[in-house]
Amino acid sequence: MSVAGESGARAQQLLQKAQEMEQAAERISDPQERQRLKDKARELKQQSKQASGGDIDPMV
Repeated sequence: MSVAGESGARAQQLLQKAQEMEQAAERISDPQERQRLKDKARELKQQSKQASGGDIDPMV
C-alpha cells in the first residue's frame, strides 16, 4: 500500500472512531462524560483531516 493509501486508511479509521464516540456520547447520561467524549471525537476528526491532507469530509 502506498503512503497516500496508508494515510487515507488511517484517516478513515480516525473518522470512524470519532463517529462512534459521538454516538456513545449521545447515550451517556453524565454531562461531564458526554462532553469528554464529544471533545475527544472532535480531536479525532481533526487528526483525521490532518492525516488525509484535508480531503475527507467529516460529515459523510
